[in-house]
Amino acid sequence: MDGILLIDKEAGFTSHDVVAILRGVLHQKKIGHAGTLDPGATGLLPVCLGKATKCVNLASDADKCYRTVMRLGTVTDTQDMSGTVLQERPAAVSEEEVRAAVQSFAGGYDQIPPMYSAKKVGGRKLYDLARKGQTVEREPVHVRINGIRIEDISLPEVTMTVSCGKGTYIRTLCHDIGERLGCGAAMKELRRTAVAGFSIEQAAALAEVRRAAEEGTVEELLIPVKDLFAGYKRFTVSPAHEKALLNGNALFLNWGEASDRFGDGEAAAVFDHQGELQAVYTFSEREGRLKPFKMLLSR
Repeated sequence: MDGILLIDKEAGFTSHDVVAILRGVLHQKKIGHAGTLDPGATGLLPVCLGKATKCVNLASDADKCYRTVMRLGTVTDTQDMSGTVLQERPAAVSEEEVRAAVQSFAGGYDQIPPMYSAKKVGGRKLYDLARKGQTVEREPVHVRINGIRIEDISLPEVTMTVSCGKGTYIRTLCHDIGERLGCGAAMKELRRTAVAGFSIEQAAALAEVRRAAEEGTVEELLIPVKDLFAGYKRFTVSPAHEKALLNGNALFLNWGEASDRFGDGEAAAVFDHQGELQAVYTFSEREGRLKPFKMLLSR
C-alpha cells in the first residue's frame, strides 16, 4: 500500500511503537512516522506507507498545531509533569500577566532544546545523557510560533492552542513562559491536532485500523500522497519533456504549465501530463528553472 495513514496516537505508546504495531497489522515493512510524539502525548501522527515514506521528512518539517495544558508553579527535570519535581513555587500571578507572558512568545524566539529530547549534541542523543545525570551545553535554536490562543485560565493551570514551525518543543515553551512569569511551569498535557494541513478529525485509532485490516478495508483510510502537497503551487510537465522529469533533470518553465508564479527557493509539486504527482522541485530565480528536491516517482 502507498499513502498516508493518519493515526490518533494514545498515551503510553511511542511513535516507534505505533509503527511496529502497524507493521504487524498491515504486514508491510516499508512504514515510517512523520513527526515524533512523546509517549505521554496524544493526537495526530502521520504514518507513511510504501512510496509515501519518501515524504516522511517533508511531513515532519511541516507546521503543526497543539493543544496543551501548562501548570504554573511547578518545575521538573523533563519540563513536563512526568519528570522529577525540582521546584514548586506559588503561582502568584494574575490572568492579565499570564496573557501578556504567553503572547510575548508569539512570532517566535530562540529556544534551548531540552535535555530530555532526541536532539543530538556531539553525536549523542540528549536524553541518553540526561538519563545518566549529565547536562551539556545546548545552542539556542530559533523556533517559529505562528500563533498562541489561550482557551482557559484556571490557575495554576492554563490551556492553550499553539501553532508552530518545525523543531518547537511545547514543553520547553511552557517552561519558558513560567520563567518569564517568575513562578516556573511544566507541561501537564499535550495533544497534537494538526500536521501539514491534516487534522485530528481525519485520524483513526489503532483499534480502528486493526478492525479495518481484518475487514480488508484499510485502503479506505489511506490519504493519497498528493494530498500532502495540496498547499503547494503546481507545475505540470508537457508530454514532450516528461522524460526529463522522470530522469530527475531540472525543468524550464516553458516545458510545462505552472499554477502560479514561483518565488525564489519556493517548492513546487511537479506532475506528469496525466496528473500523477512525480516529484517536489524548488525554483531557482537566478537559473530560471525548477530543480529536483525530492523524487517520488509514482510509476
